[in-house]
Amino acid sequence: MTDTKLADDGLSLNRIGLYAVLLGLVVFYLLPLEAGIVTSFKSIRAYGQTAPFLPAVDGFTLAQWSSAVDQLSGSLFNSVLMAVPATVFSALFGSMAAYGLTNIDWRGQVGIYVLFVAGIFVPYQAVLVPLKRFWSQWVPLHIWLEPVWYLTGLGTDYAGLLALTITHIAYGIPICTLLFRSYYKSVSDEMVEAARLDGASIRRIYRRIILPLSIPMFAVTLIYQFTQIWNDLLFALIIVGPGDASVITQSLIGIGQSESVTNFPLQMAAAFVTALPTLLVYIFFGEQFAKGVTA
Repeated sequence: MTDTKLADDGLSLNRIGLYAVLLGLVVFYLLPLEAGIVTSFKSIRAYGQTAPFLPAVDGFTLAQWSSAVDQLSGSLFNSVLMAVPATVFSALFGSMAAYGLTNIDWRGQVGIYVLFVAGIFVPYQAVLVPLKRFWSQWVPLHIWLEPVWYLTGLGTDYAGLLALTITHIAYGIPICTLLFRSYYKSVSDEMVEAARLDGASIRRIYRRIILPLSIPMFAVTLIYQFTQIWNDLLFALIIVGPGDASVITQSLIGIGQSESVTNFPLQMAAAFVTALPTLLVYIFFGEQFAKGVTA
């Protein structure tokens, strides 16, 4: 009886210790987030008078959020203009490539798949100089598509944004292909074979069978790709550069800074404005994302 009671007490103590550690980790993770949110609703004066994680004594203000939206509106539009097609096309092309590598037998299939996998592990830093030369000298879109920039009134700066979009599509295809290929391995071969016996073409099988079954994995790849592309700064700095076509991560670099003081509340508001689209994408595709991850 005594041993059982001690064992129960020991188990309870272990659980209490575990919950205490978990609670500490949650607080450690959420405290900076809470401090950032609270700071974004403060004025510069209130920020200097109170601790970062405490609300302002004189109440909250939306001035920093309004200023952040005003300053980031142009680059926010550019990021949407770049990230949405880059995300959709990289996922779609990855799905097509995975279908060709999984359900179609052809010579050189393994070698091509190895190249796709190798593309995932190429660090971006290793291709920055070739990419810069490729878009500025070998494929100068600002010259080749000059009539387009003139007719649309966008300006040649948007040639860099188009180049950035194409770059993200190309570098997103390998990881999307790997994800879709793993998913298509679980698709019933009998279903595809039955469609072939009925005379369905490769294109029809993909459109009528594979594509509808791929919705959960599309949610996974869309969320992953959009998050990576939206938060990218390295490619944007190298390919786009400063100008009217700057994306939102570029605009974050200098926001809230002046020679006299740094506006931390404005920086926090701008950071949350930047993060909001990725959160909305996850909320929209969250249910399908869970299905795709557990598939």
